[in-house]
Amino acid sequence: MPVAKKPLTILLASPRGFCAGVDRAIQIVERAIERYGRPVYVRHEIVHNRYVVENLEAKGAVFVDELDEVPDDRPVVFSAHGVPKSVPAEAGRRNLLYVDATCPLVSKVHREAERHHESGRRIVLIGHAGHPEVIGTMGQLPAGAVLLVENVAQAETLEVSDPLNLAYATQTTLSVDDTTAIVAALRRRFPAIQGPKMEDICYATTNRQAAVKAIAERCDALVVIGAPNSSNSMRLVEVAANYGCARSRLVQRAVDMDWAWLDADWSEGARRLGITAGASAPELLVDELIEACRARYDVTVEEVRTTEESVVFKLPRQLVA
Repeated sequence: MPVAKKPLTILLASPRGFCAGVDRAIQIVERAIERYGRPVYVRHEIVHNRYVVENLEAKGAVFVDELDEVPDDRPVVFSAHGVPKSVPAEAGRRNLLYVDATCPLVSKVHREAERHHESGRRIVLIGHAGHPEVIGTMGQLPAGAVLLVENVAQAETLEVSDPLNLAYATQTTLSVDDTTAIVAALRRRFPAIQGPKMEDICYATTNRQAAVKAIAERCDALVVIGAPNSSNSMRLVEVAANYGCARSRLVQRAVDMDWAWLDADWSEGARRLGITAGASAPELLVDELIEACRARYDVTVEEVRTTEESVVFKLPRQLVA
């Protein structure tokens, strides 16, 4: 007699997966390959997901760390995370054909920082040191014009020479809750500090975190499909743990799933597994994990949708003309 499968209810968070900026960046690389032929070089991972990167490599993309690895006669694409001003300047000096795939919401942060700098304000950037987006944003302004703050403790000890001329900006992929706490600390210490008219954290990051909050308390375990170097994916793991599901972890794809972890301490009755995906993870990887679950359990899928998304970003003119 075949052994009956254990019942498993999957709570599928929605929205999840690709955001408009990621979708645009991938299309930019694909269109560039179609227009200019193979290979097209890409400075850094176009988005933080190995599946996406390997798929683009198969189509003719070559990923490099810096521009000195790009031949003079081939085009180069800048990643969705944004780049310091020195990068397009160097590309221009070498007469390289380049396409900027920076997410428009990241570009918005760049413009805000420049506007505040031109008005004589020092910029406090809330973000994670070393993240490509932070490097790109700080690189929009002269050295020393931007002060990086990563947490509330740093906000509480920040020293500035002119507290009446401050502005803050944020990395777009942060935890909404953590950022709110840091901004509150900055506003309490520096009442004159100016911030964005609209929150810098992008709509997709906010929506994906809200969707996880909506299911976390109902889950026995929760999996975020994404990459370990993806800030927005790692924040989803943290949000799940903070909102009621301590057994939360990141999984890059189904083959990496630890089934023993999921089966551990399985109580009587159905178990509930939450699944979501970071903004740079394709839906195919979600489907792949659900099918892997079906092979092991008697699966019921319940999609929990907290909002609808309809944002679309236009491609650069040079690829659509």
